[in-house]
Amino acid sequence: MSHVVKLPTVEDTREFGRRLAGLLRAGDLVLLTGPLGAGKTALTQGIGAGLGVLGDVTSPTFVIARVHRPDPTLGGRVALVHADAYRLGAATDPRAEIDDLDLDASVDDSVTVVEWGEGLVEQLVDAHLRVRIDRRDDDTRVVELDPVGGDWARRLADLG
Repeated sequence: MSHVVKLPTVEDTREFGRRLAGLLRAGDLVLLTGPLGAGKTALTQGIGAGLGVLGDVTSPTFVIARVHRPDPTLGGRVALVHADAYRLGAATDPRAEIDDLDLDASVDDSVTVVEWGEGLVEQLVDAHLRVRIDRRDDDTRVVELDPVGGDWARRLADLG
């Protein structure tokens, strides 16, 4: 069952990401979908803050993927791998491009968040969380969290 949240501002989107981070653990895969400017990176910034990772979380569009190590001084407990498959959609074989990123090497030891990865990375794990973000004309974000397998439905119930 989907979980839907309305977030009035970008900062609310980041704060929701912080809350979501409290449910995440090593081995989790989160797929973010939505139009350009919807708030995918803002949500990931909040996840990074909630996980207590090093460095600023910025859009990985041009580098494709970034690894943010946990910062013990911030209570960091697990690394964040943030990937963006947007540019890979134009590749002849986007799945081969995803394979080249070697995400499967780090997926068990980190929280992996992939923007624009739907249809490309689900095979990395048995269960994942699909997050659809839409931005309305008034800048309100509507976030729909769709659990796919595993214990995601139970964990989302804890989100409130």
